[in-house]
Amino acid sequence: MESIRNILAGKKGLIVGIANENSIAYGCASVLRQLGAECAVTYLNAKAEKYVRPLAEALQSPLVMPMDVEQPEQMRTVFEQIAKHWGTLDFIIHSIAYCPAEDLHGRVTDCSLAGFQQAMHVSCYSFIEMTRLAEPLMQNGGSLITMSYYGADKVVENYNIMGPVKAALESVSRYLANELGPKRIRVHVVSPGPLKTRAASGIAHFDQLIEDAIARAPQNRLVDIEEVGATCAFLISNAASGLTGQTIYVDGGYHIKA
Repeated sequence: MESIRNILAGKKGLIVGIANENSIAYGCASVLRQLGAECAVTYLNAKAEKYVRPLAEALQSPLVMPMDVEQPEQMRTVFEQIAKHWGTLDFIIHSIAYCPAEDLHGRVTDCSLAGFQQAMHVSCYSFIEMTRLAEPLMQNGGSLITMSYYGADKVVENYNIMGPVKAALESVSRYLANELGPKRIRVHVVSPGPLKTRAASGIAHFDQLIEDAIARAPQNRLVDIEEVGATCAFLISNAASGLTGQTIYVDGGYHIKA
């Protein structure tokens, strides 16, 4: 049992996307820390810091840094600090997404160019940027994990423009996996079922989405953030060394239903 508990001992990684204790990113960080990993943590801005810093302290995070991915210099600074403090990096959890409310709540047909570009930048292109900055630090291989949702593959009412954006993210991940495979850098998408996070609450009629997920999933329940974290722990561990380029659903089986 002790060997399982320390399966990630010695691994060091970056967690992006913690907003509060209900965040998927925090569920991941909590599980990874319990299994022996060290986690650097970022927060969006000064307003978010007061919620994130206590969580980072609970995680014993050696690095707690601001990072707004729309500010390229902040991202570069984060990776410079990681290089200075650790000199290496074993994993990244990328769990961020954003779309202006007026574009998220409207038809895809009516999405503004500015809204689409911002959603793509924050939710998709930032993963490419992080990968590019992480690559030199992953001399011994590593794992890059991002978060998606079933609406990337099938039309989900009220998910709207985030469906195409997440579809792009899933495709990007496969191309990154192909390009970085020779360096033993593995890239995965984890696709949780609907979770009651602050970000998800911005989706219109989210309560109905939750009810439908519970009714349709073979397990007749929602998953929790720790179950998502456990999946990420497996993907980061050496046990998953033969896997890359996957989209892995953690949704109680919801995605298998027609």
